[in-house]
Amino acid sequence: MNSTALYLLPVLTVAFALPAASEEASDGASAAAQSAANTTRQGGQDQATDIASITVDRGIVTRPGRLTIEPSFSYAHSNSTQVAVEGYTVIPALLVGLINISEIQRDVLVGALSLKYGFTSRFEASLRVPYLKIDEDLREREAFQGTPVDTLRESSGDGLGDVELAFRYQINDGLDGWPYIIGVIRAKAPTGEGPYDVDRETIVDSQGNPIGVELAERPTGSGYWAFEPGLSFIYPSDPAVLFGNLSYVWTREENEGPDNGGKVDAGDVIRFGFGMGFAFNERTSFSLSYDHSIIRKTAIELDNNLFDANFDRIHVGTLSFGLSQRLSPDASLNLSVGVGVTDSAPNTEITLRLPFSL
Repeated sequence: MNSTALYLLPVLTVAFALPAASEEASDGASAAAQSAANTTRQGGQDQATDIASITVDRGIVTRPGRLTIEPSFSYAHSNSTQVAVEGYTVIPALLVGLINISEIQRDVLVGALSLKYGFTSRFEASLRVPYLKIDEDLREREAFQGTPVDTLRESSGDGLGDVELAFRYQINDGLDGWPYIIGVIRAKAPTGEGPYDVDRETIVDSQGNPIGVELAERPTGSGYWAFEPGLSFIYPSDPAVLFGNLSYVWTREENEGPDNGGKVDAGDVIRFGFGMGFAFNERTSFSLSYDHSIIRKTAIELDNNLFDANFDRIHVGTLSFGLSQRLSPDASLNLSVGVGVTDSAPNTEITLRLPFSL
């Protein structure tokens, strides 16, 4: 996507006129050379921003006074098998008890509209509004019940997701061998329906005994406020561009009431990523990156008792590669494909973005 190049070379204003014609010509040549240098460097920054932002928004800030509109569409598919064992082992080859095998398939479609505006050559603000549609199928079989029939449950959900507001500030000019360093703070509001906002149903076994609770429809939001400060790094090294990011997501504790789980403290998240890319020509660029999230455990407080809702940490890692095609000086088309490398990550995620600037 197009972002504003910084004015790396200072422009000096001469407050007096030089009398000699040769001096005027020399000043004109210097100004022309300086303008050409600025234009060249500006083009290089734009290209570095395009490469770094193919898979994730981590480019240099938007030019002052420029509005960037980015419609996007993504599709993610997850497929996992879970085996729950309740019993005891007589010998290593003989298990007495109940084995429950379940297979979960989830498809998530996300359409989003993002707006970015550059206030200065170093500062920008952005807003992202997503709309989600989720379909989930759960197939399970109790292996020791003496029946080959599977139980199939389907659920879905669609609606507005969590709206994000972000502010980005470019800390340095990327001179003297330093990478561009961009500070970011992002806030996510619980505008989508959270897990405690949707209806729930009680699950019963073959004898009619309640054995659990499931959501009647899929939530489209997290249900929590989240704040994410972080840093992004971009280092142009012709013909390649190296980039990375590091951030910490803090989620605010919510009181869901005694019927909905009491106080819930969703786990904070540590995020980092890195990658590289290069330009085939002035219009086409390629990028390869890896992004990893470490999600801390969720804690639930109910009747003054504290429970852990999951493991101490969950790792979500995704390897992504993408292509960017510049359609015009103010518009480009980005296509990225992500492949999950951990069990908790989506198997496949495809994202198509069309950023254009005004």
